[in-house]
Amino acid sequence: MRAPTPPRTLRLTVAVAVCGGLLAFGAPALAAEKPTFQMPFACAERWEGSTRSSHSPSYWSIDWNRDAHDLGQKVVASASGVVTSVVNLGSSSYGLYLVIDHGNGWTSLHAHLMKTFVVVGQRVDQGQVVALLGNSGSSSGPHLHYEQRLDRQGQRAFFDKVAFVYNSWLTSQNCVDVPLIGEWNGKGASNVGTFRRHAGSGLFRARMPNGTIIRTLLGKPTDEPVVGDWDGDGVSDRGVWTRTTRTFTLREASGATTSFVFGQSTDTPLAGDWNGDGKSEVGVFRPSNATFYLRNAAGGYTTKKFGVVSSLPVVGDWNGDGKFEPGVYSPATQTFRLARSDGTAQTVTFGTATSLPVVGYWGPDKTSDLGAWDGRTGTFVKRLSPTQTESVRFGKLR
Repeated sequence: MRAPTPPRTLRLTVAVAVCGGLLAFGAPALAAEKPTFQMPFACAERWEGSTRSSHSPSYWSIDWNRDAHDLGQKVVASASGVVTSVVNLGSSSYGLYLVIDHGNGWTSLHAHLMKTFVVVGQRVDQGQVVALLGNSGSSSGPHLHYEQRLDRQGQRAFFDKVAFVYNSWLTSQNCVDVPLIGEWNGKGASNVGTFRRHAGSGLFRARMPNGTIIRTLLGKPTDEPVVGDWDGDGVSDRGVWTRTTRTFTLREASGATTSFVFGQSTDTPLAGDWNGDGKSEVGVFRPSNATFYLRNAAGGYTTKKFGVVSSLPVVGDWNGDGKFEPGVYSPATQTFRLARSDGTAQTVTFGTATSLPVVGYWGPDKTSDLGAWDGRTGTFVKRLSPTQTESVRFGKLR
């Protein structure tokens, strides 16, 4: 399948410093020259990547195919970043395509798509579903046209830090961990965990206080995880949200499973106790209008506009009243903004440029605390107070 001429268009070091009541830890390590790209397909999927001397715009572009059923297959982000373009050229050139900016001049392009699940300005995580493989533009058949670029110039593709051998088959190692926090034993304090984008399934890995790991299979590697106390027994339960169908699947400790549709395909799923009744409900953050949609048990919802399109959403009980409120995190500034029930907002600086935000109960009180997980070091850092942190190494390095 041939692409047309394109349009011209470490280790974490903690150093605590207090200034004006805000906490920052550690300047990030020097950014790698190149992201650790993974294949733009789910964990363990095997695809053939081809090119040719006349491949436009560069020999280094890749046309991906697998079998006669490629049309509509999920395309995932090969590295974390911010969506800079979602363009539909109709029946010409790239057709429907998107570009993700990974920083330091590096971008990835995905073309001839059937459908996209992102908006411009949205921040996406490695392994997140961003599109469906298609046959749009002047494509000669279903395939994914994929490019890795530096300063807009095509580069030889690397996957998992290894140079790709063009015109060969490769198995995706896009099997990354997504950080999670949960009260896995019901003792009132939160513990760390991850959702691994595992071969053929989603794998929850909950780390207990004694260091043992409880593993639970649920969903697909392309699903998004949610954690909440669905039955009100004080123990966190697992759930997933399937982006392509907008379906939540929630499993209680008894094994009972509930499924329902909520949100839009560009949303980010959430879970929290919105009304203080001791049971978690789900919600979504919609980047396109920077709005939280918080679903209640009857299927209705309330909304709160908070953040911007590139925000990473979090929720927590910021004042200890038992009700969760929205919050957002900006990796660019390593800043949390927490919405208060009185209409004000609190700002806390915490994390690194490569952190993902987490929220839990680190202490004995029931006010939610902030934390961050850095995929480059696989380290959770809990903010115990404005001057004290605790680190826990858990999760696969990216």
